[in-house]
Amino acid sequence: MYASVSDIVMTGQGQGKNRQTEKNWFFPGGKQVEGNQQDTRPGRMIAFPNVIERLGNAGIEFPAYAIARTPEDAARAADAIGYPVVLKILSDQVVHKTDVGGVVTGIGSAEEAARACEKMLRDVPSRVPGAVVQGVLVQAQVPPGLEIIVGGKTDPTFGKVILCGMGGVLVELLRDVSMRVLPVGKDQVREMVHEMRGYPLIRGFRGSPPLDEEALVDTIFSLSEVFFRDDTLLEFDCNPVILFRKGCKVVDIRAFSGNAASAREAVSSMPVDCGIFTPRSVAVIGASADPAKIGYVVLRNLLSFSGAVYPVNPRHTEILGKKVYRTVGEIPGNVDAAVVAVPAPAVPGVIRECGEKKIPLAIILSSGFREDDEEGAKREEEVLSIARSAGMRIIGPNCLGIIVPRLGLNATFDPVMPRNGPLGFISQSGAVITTIVDWSVPEQIGFSMIISVGNQADLGFVDYLRILEKDPGTRAIILYIEEIRKGREFLRTVAEITPKVPVIAFKSGSSRLGRKAAASHTGSLAGNYEVYQAAFRQAGIIPVYSIEEAFDVAELLASEGYPEGNRGIVVTTAGGFAVMASDFADRYAIDLVPLPEKMREELDSFLPPMWSRENPVDIIGDGGVERYARVFDVMTRFQDDWDIAIIIAVPSALLDPVHLGSEISRFSKATRKVTIGCLLGGESMRAGERVLREKHIPNYREIEAAFRAAGRALQSRMKPGRSQAGIR
Repeated sequence: MYASVSDIVMTGQGQGKNRQTEKNWFFPGGKQVEGNQQDTRPGRMIAFPNVIERLGNAGIEFPAYAIARTPEDAARAADAIGYPVVLKILSDQVVHKTDVGGVVTGIGSAEEAARACEKMLRDVPSRVPGAVVQGVLVQAQVPPGLEIIVGGKTDPTFGKVILCGMGGVLVELLRDVSMRVLPVGKDQVREMVHEMRGYPLIRGFRGSPPLDEEALVDTIFSLSEVFFRDDTLLEFDCNPVILFRKGCKVVDIRAFSGNAASAREAVSSMPVDCGIFTPRSVAVIGASADPAKIGYVVLRNLLSFSGAVYPVNPRHTEILGKKVYRTVGEIPGNVDAAVVAVPAPAVPGVIRECGEKKIPLAIILSSGFREDDEEGAKREEEVLSIARSAGMRIIGPNCLGIIVPRLGLNATFDPVMPRNGPLGFISQSGAVITTIVDWSVPEQIGFSMIISVGNQADLGFVDYLRILEKDPGTRAIILYIEEIRKGREFLRTVAEITPKVPVIAFKSGSSRLGRKAAASHTGSLAGNYEVYQAAFRQAGIIPVYSIEEAFDVAELLASEGYPEGNRGIVVTTAGGFAVMASDFADRYAIDLVPLPEKMREELDSFLPPMWSRENPVDIIGDGGVERYARVFDVMTRFQDDWDIAIIIAVPSALLDPVHLGSEISRFSKATRKVTIGCLLGGESMRAGERVLREKHIPNYREIEAAFRAAGRALQSRMKPGRSQAGIR
């Protein structure tokens, strides 16, 4: 079908600059494409030659190739390229070519090429029903090397992301990948390569020579630059990229076109006045005398508020001892915040009245907006328009409200008032808040502020993060996230905040159940949840995998701050728990450092002969508080040799938990390092726990929780996730 073989053969030159030997090349599907014309139909796979044109111009090396539609074409192309060659099926519907006989390697003659092509064109459509076969790629076979995948995807929340990992046929089984939100610098690309579990194979494993890491970094960076700048590229796979001792080559590419311009989102133009979250007066619109109504619960909760409270209801004159006003306008003087608990159809009118009263903040508890239906969405837009014209900010609608314990402000329908403390909590679920608040009180965990975001019609995660950042009572922030809007602005914000205030995030929706089959390896590997986790780490957020873990990490960071390093010392009276501690230290990358000889000599001078003489420091089961205290004194003198001290204690007739708690507190004050308590057991140890909490020292009832919290904090602190390129 070709006038000559030169019409179809493409060759790689120099630094991967691809040369077209003639003006035209074959476009799979039966038409010719001239020059650099491209198939840019939204969401469609880009024809193979056009992929090479779009990505190959970035300096990527690619083996010589041709595209054939018949066995005869394949034979001629193989002769022109030179042997050995590889044949690969070309079909939008075939992702895993090897699984269906769509790849044949080591072809050494024109006859073999023709037979392989004929078999492939016959068998693949029968193995993949509905597959449209566009042709067969005939490609120069490259020497063996390490197989890497490099891919890009346009995420609906964060925009374009780049991925690299161990590639080949096992890529989705191994799932050994690292991701970043674009743009990235070369340093970040190098971090990605180092994060791969298979990186030792690149560095040189068991005496094998190192591979060309810099060539791989250059290739990934170049592909990321092309991908980020091209708004018509939605997704691409380079699998595999073959890495050699010198250089690397991309041997297979899939790419999809569409409009990805939405990745460049605008920054919010409405900064929030943090003062609106410390109101001195609150109106409850929809206050009720019926204990079964939300308006009653909210008003009852606000009886503890240190400021003025104004119930609003046209059918009552007094509720819970408070004078009731018929309208917002009748309230004398200024009102700083309004809690709205009326049916959704009445909310626009209420917000208009609040605007006329110049109330700066409305907390809309009412449901029946965007979360319901199209009519509700229109109602939400109306409310937002009214609020903006009046210069009013909105929390919600469809939210639980906010709690500021130090003000006695519980503007929610949760009947429990949490303790005051250092943790800020922002949640997309009201039910999660009520559960956490109920749990936190007996656990003696306190909050600076609790915010239920609801529909985020106006104020959202970015605004609430800024408020907590500037709140002097907040020392750590916990996020419960289901979905983020304006993902890139969110990442920019938290990247600025996390060096000052730690941010810990739990993202729900990790299950792969119900996900649609991906059209590429990258699509499979970089699901929305995986991208969230990568984006969190890149911005300095500590990702966790349960609410319990979130509070474990937050308690550590709010009390002790980030550890300076990962060198740990464990002190315990229980040999079994010493063994467990060693296991958990290894799991969470805590280095249980060898004891310095001089430190060991000092401990030898007073510890029983049977003590462990190593780290973990097992001071034997008959050890009381005095023995712990003497060990603490030695550790204080040698504090330059460790970063984290984990003190494990178990119930014993020889140990007073309160006295031990006091000694741990004394030790913590005497060092600049992180001290973590692990008072294990039941009720007998609770008094010691209370001492630690009063002294702002974290305590964990499980050894793993202590090591996990320290490990998560270190992972965030020690990983330089914020590149020079930043997130734009």
